[in-house]
Amino acid sequence: MSEFERSTINRVRRVPDRGKYDKETIYSIVDDALVCHVAFVQDGRPFVIPTLHARRDDEILLHGATTSRLIRHVAAGNELCLAITHVDGIVLARSVFHHSINYRAAVLFGRGYLVEGDKKSMAALQQFTERLLPGRWSDARQPNQKELKATSVVAIPIESASAKIRTGPPVDDEEDYMLPVWAGILPLVQSFGIPEADGRLADDIIVPEYLARYVASRS
Repeated sequence: MSEFERSTINRVRRVPDRGKYDKETIYSIVDDALVCHVAFVQDGRPFVIPTLHARRDDEILLHGATTSRLIRHVAAGNELCLAITHVDGIVLARSVFHHSINYRAAVLFGRGYLVEGDKKSMAALQQFTERLLPGRWSDARQPNQKELKATSVVAIPIESASAKIRTGPPVDDEEDYMLPVWAGILPLVQSFGIPEADGRLADDIIVPEYLARYVASRS
């Protein structure tokens, strides 16, 4: 299935023409983000927690301390909602009312489960690390048994999802186009800066090629 079924849960109601339900669009938004926000209800109280994520096919992977409230809630198979937003620009209209932003947002729904076994947990942690910075897993020290025991990995099969995207210039009331007010888009671009070495790094250790290459590709 290349598209999520539209339902009362994931249907975009406000400006429905901006809604997208195909996996290609939704997953590109998910994969471009370093952080997602996970919403859940526990003991009758709502919570929203920002956290790193990785996608494995039609699942979202999260990890954290075994004592984490979020991780334990996900592992118990409770309902979850995940949200990701990219702001691509500020849209400046001629009237304050029509100011907006250009954005790409995705909302996903599902229930999680605990990834069990050291081998599967290690594979998931490798995916997290490589998703954060390709090439890092084989360069840095990998988790030892004590660290594995202190860390839980959970997976959330994506049951339903949708995206909402705004692009383009401001849309003013027709009579406002004659106003002597500048209008247009202020683009917002996320990029990486120059790597800063740790103060305790040995003098003979240089920036690894995979890191320099990654920064160059995102600058």
